[in-house]
Amino acid sequence: MTVPTAPQPPLSSPRLGTPSPAPASPGDRERLLAGTHHDPHSVLGAHPVPGGLVFRVLRPCALSVTVVMGDAWAELHDDGEGFFSALLPLRDVPDYRLLVAYEGAVVEADDPYRFLPTLGELDLHLIGEGRHEELWKALGAHVTTHAGVRGTRFTVWAPNARGVRVPGDFCHWDGTGYPMRSLGSSGVWELFVPGIGPGTRYKFDITRPDGTHTVRADPMARRAEVPPATASIVTRSAYEWQDGEWLADRARTPVHQAPLSVYEVHLPSWRPGLTYRQLAEQLPAYVKDLGFTHVELMPIAEHPFGGSWGYQVTGFYAPTARLGTPDDFKYLVDALHRAGIGVLMDWVPAHFPRDDWALAEFDGRPLYEHADPRRAAHPDWGTLEFDFGRREVRNFLVANAVYWCEEFHIDGLRVDAVASMLYLDYSREPGQWSPNEFGGNENLDAVAFLQEMNATVYRRCPGVITVAEESTAWNGVTRPTDQGGLGFGLKWNMGWMHDSLVYVSKDPVHRKYHHHEMTFSMVYAYSENYVLPISHDEVVHGKRSLVSKMPGDWWQQRADHRAYLGFMWAHPGKQLLFMGQEFAQGGEWSQAHGPDWWLLDPAYGAEPDHRGVRDLVRDLNEIYRGTPALWQRDTEPSGFQWVVGDAADDNVFAFLRFDAEGTPLLAVSNFSPVVRHDYRLGVPDDVPAWHELLNTDLARYGGSDVHNPHPLLPDATPWHGIRLTLPPLATLWLRPAPRPNETEGPLDRPVG
Repeated sequence: MTVPTAPQPPLSSPRLGTPSPAPASPGDRERLLAGTHHDPHSVLGAHPVPGGLVFRVLRPCALSVTVVMGDAWAELHDDGEGFFSALLPLRDVPDYRLLVAYEGAVVEADDPYRFLPTLGELDLHLIGEGRHEELWKALGAHVTTHAGVRGTRFTVWAPNARGVRVPGDFCHWDGTGYPMRSLGSSGVWELFVPGIGPGTRYKFDITRPDGTHTVRADPMARRAEVPPATASIVTRSAYEWQDGEWLADRARTPVHQAPLSVYEVHLPSWRPGLTYRQLAEQLPAYVKDLGFTHVELMPIAEHPFGGSWGYQVTGFYAPTARLGTPDDFKYLVDALHRAGIGVLMDWVPAHFPRDDWALAEFDGRPLYEHADPRRAAHPDWGTLEFDFGRREVRNFLVANAVYWCEEFHIDGLRVDAVASMLYLDYSREPGQWSPNEFGGNENLDAVAFLQEMNATVYRRCPGVITVAEESTAWNGVTRPTDQGGLGFGLKWNMGWMHDSLVYVSKDPVHRKYHHHEMTFSMVYAYSENYVLPISHDEVVHGKRSLVSKMPGDWWQQRADHRAYLGFMWAHPGKQLLFMGQEFAQGGEWSQAHGPDWWLLDPAYGAEPDHRGVRDLVRDLNEIYRGTPALWQRDTEPSGFQWVVGDAADDNVFAFLRFDAEGTPLLAVSNFSPVVRHDYRLGVPDDVPAWHELLNTDLARYGGSDVHNPHPLLPDATPWHGIRLTLPPLATLWLRPAPRPNETEGPLDRPVG
């Protein structure tokens, strides 16, 4: 067998004699092979020494290595075990390249160990202080030109590691020849590898304090392999955004004074099998047709187990590769923006899974998780909780929130499981937790983290909103941070959701005993800025879909469903509805097959059973957006007034909403299955007549078509009021009829 050697330069090129070997010291050699050298650049590469320059290269499996310096060249001595060296009679370090011969192949490359660090002192200072708001630009893998050479810079924070190496497909996953250097006390390791670029797969081979090795995905990777594969991928965005007008407009009106109705989507199952780009051709059109102002995407960040729906994240900086590349996801966000639809995203900083290739004990010791096992283990999900008190961990998460908003133009972050972060005793029994320094159960580190995250996002990203899924009565969730609050823009109203669903799940004959479940929300409605959520959590795991929660036969269930949506859209607060509930899907959501779209097919009797409900949702959104009384004063008590809040025996609720100019909208819900004729309601005495603006009982929605076809005139009595017909299991919206000489607008006419 012929053993190939490095190709020789032309005969006219001068060879620098027969160089003497200059092997690494036994200690350096041992540490490099073991992956425990903190400064490989001090050994490998070219270094001035008495008598010339020493060149040292570590290339396992290489047959020979030749140094080429312009026209001159020299073959290095084989020192064994992949080490090559030579002492050359040179005074200054020249520009040089390596010719490395393997069996059957020769590779020409720049030497990674001839370059100075690529990370500056300011970056390292900010990382050490936990204040690097653009952390993703400093850590991870970045294609760059360094000292005139194109390649990729790898950086990783691993302060407990004895050494770190970079294995990847560029070195047949043997990182021995690519040890990283430690950048002082920062805990950051760095290596610039020339000649590799986007698409390269890699990981970090970390030597733990006990000398064992662990191979990890990059915590800062901006692209990952498609699960179940776990490698990180070097990426460089080439996407050109087209949503400048959207970004410029979104900050003009504060969210609590603007219409906001949200369609919650699990992208992998909305239309199973579609990629980000294919979704971009269908989802914006569907959401725009239904009139929702925003979509909320269940977690997009990479996660190993699809059954977690994205709530157990391993790649906090990488959109899931299941549906495409990061630029493909940008294309979807851009398409939604160009359709006039905002994009909210579920964000999960409360916990992370224990996978041994991800964040858990990343460098051999607790790093991202808390060192105290009682603080590290999440009791409900078998996961780990972040150490919010560690500045680098807090920085990792705060920068991540900014990253999604700035790099992917996300318009809002819905923060999952906030309560589990706020309380030290969350789901823990006595003896399983320890109090804070003041003796309380509040997690002060988590409070500080959430305040910093919110303050940073709102400062850096105009128009972006943050939303808390917080299930307790924590005071000040949506209060500004400078007033001691957590600083969220909105909070999910879990109390309203629970209470109202309890009410509508009861048979109408029993609802009078639960009347307060529907009115209690107004006792605290202005304590926070609320979203009313009917989310994915309410239509899985045996809880049944929204329509299936309702009692009675199929007609009554659909009628209750429609009446409930009408009540919800009129109630103070923003709205969120999970996919499938907009057309009264009867079955629970399954992430395996998504919504039951076939129910909308006329061949299956979809008209009006399911299409009618979807038509109602479309009309609810249309009227909602065009009626400032329903959103302009959501957070002001003066924007709401009960008309009938105590008609428990009738199962009737009636209230007024007012816009900034005092124009009212009257909402009336009858949650009993009987028609109520001549039902009297007291109304403002300055309104000469009212007409139906919306009626959930219309035939086109699948109802019995009981309605009030003519304007309703107040009685000429001291108690100003109107008499109207209330359809069974229905909600009405009524609006003042136009005064004489006023022009009737499109929303002054009843829909349908």
